[in-house]
Amino acid sequence: MAETDPKSVQDLTNVVQTLLQQMQDKFQTMSDQIIGRNILPDIYHSELTRIDDLEKNIADLMTQAGVEEIEGVKEPQMKEGQGS
Repeated sequence: MAETDPKSVQDLTNVVQTLLQQMQDKFQTMSDQIIGRNILPDIYHSELTRIDDLEKNIADLMTQAGVEEIEGVKEPQMKEGQGS
């Protein structure tokens, strides 16, 4: 059997260690973005904006239909003089 060149083994070890460190750094960067600062707040803000827009559109449609919301009660009521 041929002996393994110690220099080539050491070079290969260094290359693998470097690649693993680069992968760890990229993973950590992505984790930081997802968990905290960049990605989740944008998604959260976007969803809140969509919900606010939806609530406004529903309120506008209720107003156009002549439906009022009684304070503290979520069931719509017809304005006086409308309906059957």
